[in-house]
Amino acid sequence: MKRTLCGWFAILIVSTLVSCDKSNDGGTAPTPPAPPTPPTPPIVVTGDNEPLLPGNPTLATSSVSFPENYYKDNGYYKTAYSKSRGIPVWVAWHLQSDDIGGTPRQDDFRGDAGLPAGWYQVQTSDYTGSGFDRGHNCPSGDRTASIAANSSTFLMTNIIPQAANFNQGPWEGLETYTRNSLVGTTNEAFVVMGNMGTGGYNAAGLVNSLANGNVTVPAKVWKVILLIPKGTGDLARIRSTATILAVNMPNNNSLYNTTSTGKNAWRNYITTVNALETEANAAGIPLNLFNGLADSVKTILKTKLYQ
Repeated sequence: MKRTLCGWFAILIVSTLVSCDKSNDGGTAPTPPAPPTPPTPPIVVTGDNEPLLPGNPTLATSSVSFPENYYKDNGYYKTAYSKSRGIPVWVAWHLQSDDIGGTPRQDDFRGDAGLPAGWYQVQTSDYTGSGFDRGHNCPSGDRTASIAANSSTFLMTNIIPQAANFNQGPWEGLETYTRNSLVGTTNEAFVVMGNMGTGGYNAAGLVNSLANGNVTVPAKVWKVILLIPKGTGDLARIRSTATILAVNMPNNNSLYNTTSTGKNAWRNYITTVNALETEANAAGIPLNLFNGLADSVKTILKTKLYQ
């Protein structure tokens, strides 16, 4: 039965009177509930070359009250981290020719002491003998302008368990293609990499977790690249004509190889942002890319299929 606003208001008055009458029947008046804790606002950034300029993909926040969507700034990239999974939900970074230099790979994998007190700090040894690579989100090769930049990529909050053939085959191929062919010297890219689901396949079979359950092995790994010509005033220049490359790939060693052909296999897993978001949300990840852009722009970008 449809009720008018006045009807609902009358019910509220009667309900309140009944409640007050009960509190005066010789008992103790109930303690009013505490007001809800105001939600912590998601991290928003401004300024050119900021990784989250197109939007905060899961509205991650820097509050320990949200341990499964915890925003962390690792200096040369940003991440949303999952405490229970021991891996990032996503990592975002900006890439242009200025980020590429002659710094050698530091290989200084280490736990992240910047995590909140009491959180498990994943160590490089947690991956030892697992059959999975310590797979970078923001690649070492995207941060070679300085030792500090390259070293930052070896924090374990930037790492996921990735099947070896997958990591060293098509994923490495995609990273190289992004740096050399997409970005080069004339373009700049806003990149987000993430994962979803539980259970990846190493050479021996299905594995759900490492380190006594402290590190989840994801079932799928995805990446979205938004490409525009290099310049200033980035936000105003991200238009519906921007290039979008999105992939969503199973974390399965048997599907890939490290040959030159295998390094191009990422092309078999190209998708749209819309399709990626649908699958991620079904897996429990509230993914909403490009939420910092105008609706007229992001709606078109999310439908683009890279050719």
